[in-house]
Amino acid sequence: MTTLKSDLNSLYADPANPVLPASTMVLDPARCALVVIDPQVDFLTPQGVAWSLVGESVTENGVVDNLDRLFAAAKRAGVVVAVSPHYYYPTDHEWDFGGASEKLMHDICMFDRSSPVSMDGFENSGADYLPQFKPYILDGKTIICSPHKVYGPESNDLVLQLRKKGISQVVLAGMAANLCVESHLRELMEQGFEVAVVRDATAGPRTPEGDGYLAAMINFRYLASALWTTGQVVDKLAA
Repeated sequence: MTTLKSDLNSLYADPANPVLPASTMVLDPARCALVVIDPQVDFLTPQGVAWSLVGESVTENGVVDNLDRLFAAAKRAGVVVAVSPHYYYPTDHEWDFGGASEKLMHDICMFDRSSPVSMDGFENSGADYLPQFKPYILDGKTIICSPHKVYGPESNDLVLQLRKKGISQVVLAGMAANLCVESHLRELMEQGFEVAVVRDATAGPRTPEGDGYLAAMINFRYLASALWTTGQVVDKLAA
């Protein structure tokens, strides 16, 4: 049964009497980057193979529109934009073991590409970017990282790319909240970055095993340098 929106708002609301210290992060456009994780068809459209798992959360949070606003604001402000995508090639399906979500992604052929050196079949596939994001991502200025293979950026070149641009602050958005976003948050903070998560520009799976977005929100409060809304980030980038 679908949860009422009022119940969800209460469920995800910040505590009235928090114990953890308030954020002191001040966004500096000269040393910050917008990092968007997995802005791909399989996560963000009803045609995607993961939509049955994440679709309600994506829709409730307005993730697609909010990502569009973040991309546009970052481009207007001239800050670095990086995309950390998720792809699986045929050889990845031959791995000997994997965790539960890894196995599911392989079973439903999520983010599948025909080859690491060919774009055959990529256009409009589940691994492709949403059409409305392509003008931002394919403008020749956005950093498109090599794919992360499980959840975090340890297996791709995101950290290297950010270091090479002198970045020390990251505004983090994309999919999915309790998996790739949280894993990117943890690794970036371990690497010495100041990281703000955009709470309404991410979403999580909702399954009998639990509400992934709720799990992520709890951990974001404990871990992130800041937890902002899309509107707050847009205002900060325009200041």
